[in-house]
Amino acid sequence: MATTTSVSHSTKIGPDDRRDAIASLKDKELDILVVGGGIVGTGAALDAVTRGLRTGLVEARDWASGTSSRSSKLVHGGIRYLEQLDFRLVREALIERGLLLQRIAPHLVKPVRFLYPLNKRVIERAYIGAGMLLYDIFSYSGGRPPGVPHHRHLSRKQVQELMPSLAKDALIGGITYYDAQVDDARYVSSLARTAASYGAHIASRVQVEGFIKVGERVVGVHAHDLETGEKFDIRAKQVVNATGVWTDETQAMVGERGQFKVRASKGIHLVVPRDRFQGKSGLLLRTEKSVLFVIPWGRHWLIGTTDTDWNLDKAHPAATAADIDYLLEHVNKVLAVPLTREDVEGVYAGLRPLLAGESDQTSKLSREHLVAHSVPGLVVIAGGKWTTYRVMAKDAIDAAVSALDGKISPSVTQDIALLGAEGYKAAWNKREKIARRFGVHPVRIEHLLNRYGTLTDELLALIADDPSLAEPLPGADDYIAAEVVYAASHESALHLDDVLARRTRISIEAWDRGVSAAPVAARLMAGVLGWDDAQVEKEVAVYLERVEAERASQLQPDDESAERVRLAAPDIVQTD
Repeated sequence: MATTTSVSHSTKIGPDDRRDAIASLKDKELDILVVGGGIVGTGAALDAVTRGLRTGLVEARDWASGTSSRSSKLVHGGIRYLEQLDFRLVREALIERGLLLQRIAPHLVKPVRFLYPLNKRVIERAYIGAGMLLYDIFSYSGGRPPGVPHHRHLSRKQVQELMPSLAKDALIGGITYYDAQVDDARYVSSLARTAASYGAHIASRVQVEGFIKVGERVVGVHAHDLETGEKFDIRAKQVVNATGVWTDETQAMVGERGQFKVRASKGIHLVVPRDRFQGKSGLLLRTEKSVLFVIPWGRHWLIGTTDTDWNLDKAHPAATAADIDYLLEHVNKVLAVPLTREDVEGVYAGLRPLLAGESDQTSKLSREHLVAHSVPGLVVIAGGKWTTYRVMAKDAIDAAVSALDGKISPSVTQDIALLGAEGYKAAWNKREKIARRFGVHPVRIEHLLNRYGTLTDELLALIADDPSLAEPLPGADDYIAAEVVYAASHESALHLDDVLARRTRISIEAWDRGVSAAPVAARLMAGVLGWDDAQVEKEVAVYLERVEAERASQLQPDDESAERVRLAAPDIVQTD
């Protein structure tokens, strides 16, 4: 069996590395080819390559460009699943939460406190308190401390001190508990880089256009490099389909009916400046359909989410005026000074891949995941939730290796830290010394450490060579020019949208959604990627069209109208 032959590889995935990866994908048969560069696909690639398997990973768009960059940014057990008696899922997710917080990615995954407001004095406090106690107990069941404090009961006065902007008549007390949060897109790109550093051959903007079959067996894929136009074949002993909401479409390429169906559920989130209301904690609110989160996010609040069926374009789900009004209406029920649409600085919409069941309501479809060998040589993984990606990836690769010859090691990803994690806590303790050495404000160093961990050294080296790269981007003071250069040179960002929407979160955090930053960022990327003036102008123009279309779609009354307006803006790279 083919295996990787060197102990370690470059931690950089720039344009040259992408070309080398594609050459390797064409050159030799893989043990495992993963299709889909979201959280599960990148996790599966890391799982496979760290078992010693020759591994490839391709993604038609950018890493995490679908569901995996548009989540609630939470790593959580799913408190609402306790009420559905889905104890196994909650326990599994809480164990994974502790692992991500303490071992795999402490630089990217951080504890976050939530307040659950109470409206009834005895029964509700006892009922919700029992659920929170069970939540805490499950979090200890993985054999290690959970990495977050346990829940606490608060009086009305204590709640008002914690969240001064809550309406005084909105509650009689509360309970606080902890979960964790993550920049989901940054985590996925870090996961892809980590897989590449162990020897996986990975390439974004490579679309699978069909499967190669010998008889009934899948033995590879027909691939299309969307950057160069080249078409080529990739041979593999096992192919893993990790395409999320596109699972049914990918299955159709095989010419076989899938063993399970995936339904897409749209969830939207609002981004609001942190100063619009005062609070030292997030909020968990009950709605008539599900729950609503208000999540602290740097200098912002995230408010979400909705949960509605979606049967339209899966690459660009659109938020409507009705979606936005729904969220504002529910959060305003507990705020002393209500939010208005003028307070909303960003909006994003994503799709959850839910396993279709008997229920007509997407909020009641399963968040469990399923793995199947739909045809010989092809493993399909679908369903699940962001937090449990590592378990999903392990299960998918377990299914794939069961059909391979020879003795193959079990999964080791519970012990594999992401790039930047090793030594992070020591670097954090030295952050003020680092700031003095490089002449950078300590807050800036903290920002970099919490995005890149110990790889921050590589960004500081860029700044040492060119001090102008320490300057913040126009309209997006949280981010500096070095991060744009680094995204293109080290993080496989190929287009402006990749940087503004995923390597950074400027597209949802800036008031102008990145319009001011776009020309500057495009020029910085041009120096790495070799763009001429025409390409720079095209990248900026396409990005500005995207922003305009998204803003216009958010004024539409329904999904069909919003989609029509959103799709008026072209993608920088067209997929089939």
